Amino acid sequence: MSNFWIISTAIAGYLLGALPFGYLVAKAHGVDIFKAGSGNPGATNVKRVLGAKAGNTVLVLDMLKGAVATGWPMLPFVHTEHQWILSLIGVVAAVIGHAFSVFTRFKGGKSVATAAGGLVVLIPEACGIAAVTWVVVFYALRYVSLASILAAAAVIVASWLLHYHLAVSIITTVLGTFVILRHHENIRRLLNGTESRFVKKPAANAAETKKPDTQP
Repeated sequence: MSNFWIISTAIAGYLLGALPFGYLVAKAHGVDIFKAGSGNPGATNVKRVLGAKAGNTVLVLDMLKGAVATGWPMLPFVHTEHQWILSLIGVVAAVIGHAFSVFTRFKGGKSVATAAGGLVVLIPEACGIAAVTWVVVFYALRYVSLASILAAAAVIVASWLLHYHLAVSIITTVLGTFVILRHHENIRRLLNGTESRFVKKPAANAAETKKPDTQP
């Protein structure tokens, strides 16, 4: 495998991941998402501040950039062996790009949607288990943060139980752990009983005081 493809995949993955869709969608509505709601550019904060349409748009776009960063190295024009290794590089770079975007002064979200989009391409069965975990936890308890943390844990466990290639399971574990660590403040609030449950808010509340972060 040539250094050209490795470097190209890493750069493309980072730049794709760094695309600040949450910030851009909110800006199109006249809102600085870093100063509204929880201050996080993730889909849930956008949804809480601007409504379901805007939030779901960000969710799809954030997942899509992870999927593209992971999937394009598998295309026929990439003439190299072990294309799946390039896909691993792509998803890792995209997650880093989302969390530390060069376009927003290295501020970003918690990479849940971007990691999910990339891992769906690589390990769809494990992601299905994680998705079920997320849905069950969220609708039972209404904590997006807890649902995301447990979904990340579930995809890690599933990646080992389903016997994927060792490198895939290792990268999945790294990404899942990264997502969990990005929720460290949420974990602290969950343990203290001060974490906020998810409640949709109309756009009129977009300029309200910054609130505890409860989303990816």
